[in-house]
Amino acid sequence: ALPPPRESGPPTLVGVFGLLLRCRSWRSFASQTDGESRLVQVLREKFPQASAIKVVDISGGCGAMYEIHIESEEFREKRTVQQHQMVNQALSEEIKHMHGLRIFTSAPKP
Repeated sequence: ALPPPRESGPPTLVGVFGLLLRCRSWRSFASQTDGESRLVQVLREKFPQASAIKVVDISGGCGAMYEIHIESEEFREKRTVQQHQMVNQALSEEIKHMHGLRIFTSAPKP
C-alpha cells in the first residue's frame, strides 16, 4: 500500500510518477509536441547543414526529457564529446527547463 499524499513540501516520487503516467497516456494520442517542434526549430537554425534531425519527448509529452538525433556535416572530424558540446551549446536556454537530454550525433556517411 502507498502512503497517503503529503499536504505540502516537494513533490514525492509517487506524485511525479503519477504525473508521468498521465503525460504518457496523453502522449500516445498526440503527434509532435510543442517542445519537440521548438527544439527541432532551434536545431535547424544552429545546424543548417543537418541532413537529419529527430527530437522525441521521452517523458511522455511533459517536456522533462528529450532524445535528440542529429546527422550533420558540421560534426565531421569532431569527437563525440565535441559534437555533444555543440548540441548542448545550441540548446543552452532550452536545457535550463529540462530534467534530462539524450544526444546521438553523427556525420553523414561519405
